[in-house]
Amino acid sequence: MEFFQDFGLFLAKTLTLVVAALVLFSAFAALMGRERDREREQLLVKRLNDRYRDMERTIRHGMLGRRAGRRLLRQFKRETKQADKERDENRPRVFVLRFRGDIRASHVDNLRQEITAILTQARSGTDRAVVCLDSGGGLVASYGLAAAQLARLRDRKIELTVAVDRIAASGGYLMAAVANRIVAAPFAVVGSIGVVAQIPNVNRLLKRHDVDIELHTAGQFKRTLTVLGENTPEGREKFRQELEETHQLFKGYLKRYRPQLDLEKLATGEHWYGEQALPLGLVDELGTSDDLLMDMARDYDLYEIRYSKRQPLSRRITLAFESALDRVLWRNTP
Repeated sequence: MEFFQDFGLFLAKTLTLVVAALVLFSAFAALMGRERDREREQLLVKRLNDRYRDMERTIRHGMLGRRAGRRLLRQFKRETKQADKERDENRPRVFVLRFRGDIRASHVDNLRQEITAILTQARSGTDRAVVCLDSGGGLVASYGLAAAQLARLRDRKIELTVAVDRIAASGGYLMAAVANRIVAAPFAVVGSIGVVAQIPNVNRLLKRHDVDIELHTAGQFKRTLTVLGENTPEGREKFRQELEETHQLFKGYLKRYRPQLDLEKLATGEHWYGEQALPLGLVDELGTSDDLLMDMARDYDLYEIRYSKRQPLSRRITLAFESALDRVLWRNTP
């Protein structure tokens, strides 16, 4: 009997030690995980004025002979030192962001971090922001959040310009419309103010193979259309109603930021090229992001802000697939 008591006490002590070790190991693993997460995150700041200056100097140096080139390099060094001494801390700044959107607007998590970083330094009424936008739209909630992130800049009185070199359609245009000014390349695609949804239904195929599907819901319209079950006229009508409600919200959001738009004429789901969009009021100027930024560099200090976070392999594969699907959906666009 005493043997069993001693053995039980031994097991209890061993179990206690094992549990304590597991708790310590879990705490250590969690701490290391947080450290790794911090290491994966990066906020990169690049002064674009320096980039343009270096490009100019490289071209000038390349067009001279060896002796003249050496003299020019010495001159460049003196100019750089003098410019650093005379840099005006009160000079207005432009914060440059780049957003390339896929169907899920996956970059929105980076965008929110970049804008939060800008708002810690931007001076209301003095500094500006430029977003180089390239997106054909996608999920309503995702692009609604992306547009709301850009609205944070306007709410803080930071003048916002969106530059569209290729495409800002549907959810992409929802984002662009938040800006004080939209600059589009002549053949950039803009507009597509509409909502689309499609869903396959294989119910008849399943019936032919004697497969029954049971769908139970609490709430009349918890499920309107379904892939496997039999769709009803009431479900289809409700689905169309929801699309129309989303379209009305889309138009209301555009009206808030661009009240001059004739939405009865423009909110048809059609898209236009930059040359066509200008007289319709969809954009404010024609031009490329390159010219826009180079012109601004004369009077502003330009800082490109980019937040990055290393994603796990599974996430990177998913993003690559979505990016490929996004290109397929738009590949037939002229």
